[in-house]
Amino acid sequence: MLVHVIGGVALLLWATRMVRTGFQRAYGADLRQIIRSGTRNRFLAFLAGLGVTGLVQSSTATALMTASFASRELIAPAAALAVMLGADVGTSLVAQVLSLKIGFLSPVFILAGVVMFMSSKRTRWRDLGRVGIGLGLLLLAIKLIISASAPVRESPALQVVIAALADEPILAVTIAALLTWLAHSSLAIVLLVMSLAATGAVPVGLAFVLVLGANLGGTIPPMMAASGETAMARRVPLGNCIMRAIGVVAVVPFVDLIAPYITSFEADPTRQVVDFHTLFNLALAVAFIGLIDPIAALCRRLLPRRPEAANPAEPRYLDNTMLEEPAVALAAAAREALRMGDVVESMLAKSGQVIRTNDRKLRREVEEMDDIVDQLFEKLKFFLTAVSRSELDGELSDRCVQILNFATNLEHAGDIIDKNLMELAAKKIKNKLNFSEQGQEEIDVLYDRVLDHVRLSFSVFLDGDLDIARRLIREKSEFRDLERAAADNHHARLRSGQPETIETSSLHLDILRDLKRVHSHIAAVAYPILESAGELRPTRLRPVETEKLGISGQ
Repeated sequence: MLVHVIGGVALLLWATRMVRTGFQRAYGADLRQIIRSGTRNRFLAFLAGLGVTGLVQSSTATALMTASFASRELIAPAAALAVMLGADVGTSLVAQVLSLKIGFLSPVFILAGVVMFMSSKRTRWRDLGRVGIGLGLLLLAIKLIISASAPVRESPALQVVIAALADEPILAVTIAALLTWLAHSSLAIVLLVMSLAATGAVPVGLAFVLVLGANLGGTIPPMMAASGETAMARRVPLGNCIMRAIGVVAVVPFVDLIAPYITSFEADPTRQVVDFHTLFNLALAVAFIGLIDPIAALCRRLLPRRPEAANPAEPRYLDNTMLEEPAVALAAAAREALRMGDVVESMLAKSGQVIRTNDRKLRREVEEMDDIVDQLFEKLKFFLTAVSRSELDGELSDRCVQILNFATNLEHAGDIIDKNLMELAAKKIKNKLNFSEQGQEEIDVLYDRVLDHVRLSFSVFLDGDLDIARRLIREKSEFRDLERAAADNHHARLRSGQPETIETSSLHLDILRDLKRVHSHIAAVAYPILESAGELRPTRLRPVETEKLGISGQ
């Protein structure tokens, strides 16, 4: 019996997750826009939170999206708390719908969802198919829990436990809050309590107390998820927790007085549980919609904004709340990769100045910038790995690989600048060497050309323009000719016996070689685009006739 109940609970948790992720993937950007645009006043913010949560069936997801906006100051603190009040009411309305006698629709939802998922090639339709499957499994899970927990009423041991919890409401609230935290879904726990109450395994009074615990426990996951974020981001889940904690403390002592009024209107224990859940959240919204400003002020006092110098090695655009929306997450990752490119471009420009001016301080600055590139690359790599764990369609999967390859090439280019070019600059500075006038001019020309191509590669990465990709590869060939001509000119000066050329010969040739390597990594962004268009040859070698190889045709 326990195995069947636990299996039903596991299916319930998985089904709610499928519905949430399906809606977020299908309409994630739209849902975020609804939250942002619906915050002109607290009542619109309340409705935005209610609507979004009604779709994704997760106040935690809404809390994380709202906290993300709050951290970037895209939403006022008071409006963010109003969104959360709406989100809590939204989950209760979802419970209302799922408590209706619609279990017979479970196979219909599953069948429709599977057909949409398997037959459609459009990503949005497949995501909506996931939602249909999740709704069907959710209704099926409720039926499984109800049928499997029916014998629980006959268990003497369980009756002792239930009687003890009924006499200890604080313990019951705590247990329900912990279960909700572990499940990461207050809706799932409310539906579980509803199912147990439907069989009579849990008395209605205790069910109400457990629902209060589920409401309190639902505030814990977003607080934990935002623990590493800025103070502004953490204020949203903290304010939601404060409001719900006040509500739970105020209502728990009066559950026995409230219960008869609710049971007098509804004979079905299932409806009684969800009605209490809805009334609690509506009462909380009415009580706090006018007190949002004081709650926001309290959160600002508890979590003050500390002035911190911006850490250039910290990502600016990566946000873990985007991971459920792969398209949005990849767009943010692309912006972070371009920011990485800006640092590499600055490194390259400054390394040229170091070689030209022998500036020791600037050389150390370039080395520090490489540390920034390395840290950004590591964080971007882990973020893209997390995105790739989602079910990506072909286009998103290709974009994920393209971003990772672009960032990898940038990181390699940064390493060459730091560990090769700056090492050569250090030798030049230490030995007080200077290139010949012609030699320095050739190096400057190559530096300028690489910098131009770095900017060109950004355009290719951002737009995927085929014409610009072709141009970048043509420029790579021209750069190779320039590098070869510079080396030939250097050898000619060596033969003429110029003193500066003789002293700096190895440094000069190594700089030319390293600039060519940097350029190769920069131009690599064009290859996937040209390959997908079928414009790359498998080899640069010319076809050779078999007779020249001494191979007989017989």
